[in-house]
Amino acid sequence: MYYHNHHHVLPCLHCHPHSYIRMVQHLIERCLLLHMNRQQCVKALANYASIQPCITITVWKELQKENRDFFQAYFHALSPYYRPFMGKNM
Repeated sequence: MYYHNHHHVLPCLHCHPHSYIRMVQHLIERCLLLHMNRQQCVKALANYASIQPCITITVWKELQKENRDFFQAYFHALSPYYRPFMGKNM
């Protein structure tokens, strides 16, 4: 089964779990291209794709586990964007 959301057909988590997880992974990758942190990504996917936050967080953690070097570099590169908002205790 597939369901419709915002004029797109999305796979069903229960009927097509592999396709659903791949879709979430793809959406997370798009969030990364937009320089989003995990919290922003979770919020965006919940709001715009109706993906439950626990699913986004689980997929994010697995991606992070499988790609440690990438995420370490990503967070390091992303940190200048957030330094003004993090205060003195960085």
